[in-house]
Amino acid sequence: MYLLEPTMVATSSANVTPGFLRTLATYLPTEGLILDEAGRRAYECDALTLFRCLPRVVAIPESIDQVQAVLRLCHVNRVPVVARGAGTGLSGGAMPHAEGVLLNLSRLDATLEIDPVRRLARVSAGVRNLDISKAAEPYGLYFAPDPSSQVASTLGGNIAENAGGVHCLKYGLTVNNVVAVTLVTIEGERLSIGTPQGEAPGFDLLALIHGSEGMLGVVVEAWVELLPLPQDKQVLLAGFAEVTDCADAVAAIIAAGVVPAGLELMDRAAVIAVEEMVQQGWPCDLGALLICELDGSEAEVIDQSKQVINLLRCHGVDYLESATDVAEQARIWSVRKAAFPAIARLAPDTLVMDGSVPRRRLAAVLTRIIALAEAEGLRVFNTFHAGDGNIHPVILFDSRIEGELTRAEDLGHAILKLCVEEGGSITGEHGVGAEKIDAMCSQFTAVELRQFEAMKLAFDPHGLLNPGKQFPTLNRCAELGQLHVRHGHFPHPELPRF
Repeated sequence: MYLLEPTMVATSSANVTPGFLRTLATYLPTEGLILDEAGRRAYECDALTLFRCLPRVVAIPESIDQVQAVLRLCHVNRVPVVARGAGTGLSGGAMPHAEGVLLNLSRLDATLEIDPVRRLARVSAGVRNLDISKAAEPYGLYFAPDPSSQVASTLGGNIAENAGGVHCLKYGLTVNNVVAVTLVTIEGERLSIGTPQGEAPGFDLLALIHGSEGMLGVVVEAWVELLPLPQDKQVLLAGFAEVTDCADAVAAIIAAGVVPAGLELMDRAAVIAVEEMVQQGWPCDLGALLICELDGSEAEVIDQSKQVINLLRCHGVDYLESATDVAEQARIWSVRKAAFPAIARLAPDTLVMDGSVPRRRLAAVLTRIIALAEAEGLRVFNTFHAGDGNIHPVILFDSRIEGELTRAEDLGHAILKLCVEEGGSITGEHGVGAEKIDAMCSQFTAVELRQFEAMKLAFDPHGLLNPGKQFPTLNRCAELGQLHVRHGHFPHPELPRF
């Protein structure tokens, strides 16, 4: 576990004065200000518990007006602000600042409007992902993005990290399902970005806000698209002797023009972990399992099912079952939904990685990951969104054993570097946060990194919003032996640092 020092920013503990706290309290509801250490301790990290930092103060507003007032006060007093939803993020994106305000948006939890004619919903940032679908269900509609944490994760956090889920292969990430957001800037100004009426003119700032991790502004409300519930659905469970055969089958399905609603891969180690926990008779003697969900009209599902089954057989499938019954479909999906809890039982600590690679390179990447893990003497379990090449290797380790945390981190960094080398990215849906700052040096040039920072400066000139996330210092990249070796130059020194 790391206890991180506050990142350099134009502030100090002197900025959070008794007068600042008294004024802050007047903007918030009763019990909306947490100052005691025990209360603040609950916010010291998100789901990436390796990184921890105790916030100076926690503010819990109940309205957009209160959010504006808090941000305006922090701007005037140069106090850092980190916005947080449900804390389910896995990259340390919501880790607080030691001398700043942790802005908890969980009380902004109203579903404000359902428009079944236009298939839209207007919801507050603190609404849980799954609750949007529940509110839309009476109209025969649902909200497609479904990250694994959807029972807890909030829409604001989903937008901040551009979250995905098992159905993002066909229906896209959060950015593909949001048509407008209300954003509050660090100065307390309320901006409307995008429009529920259709595509907005000018620059695509809506896409820019997705994945910005609360560094440009605080999302407080959004209009999201709703989809009709599928007419028909079929779920296939396929088993292969080798994980590489399973990965090749995934590439073949996509290459054939079939776009399943979901296409999830689990290696043998992950299946065994689930079976040991739930004991439902899952096949543990195979190299990998593949879950393929097809949806659409009845004729479409029947046609795609025939295509997929033929492709699976061409790639040596050893086990195959099909489910059209809702209960049986849920049973098949349960093996995937239980994967991460089952794996987490096996070691004191886990590190869930997140990268993306071209589908055609999945087999090669999985082979390399196994070799990298063996070299570090650590166990790795693979269960991930194979259809869009978004891998999630889970590294098991024990931080109490000297050197294991370092080896786990080194393995994680090697996996992310491998993703970049294979033409992929260091993140598919978890974001950069505090976890992948060094990996940014592997993927982007010095010029690109400084352009990212220039964009942030346009929204947040003093670097008060979620400081210390996403952007590595160029000196740090140089120390890692990456930027100056790969690109041989550093850009415009006149741009201020955070």
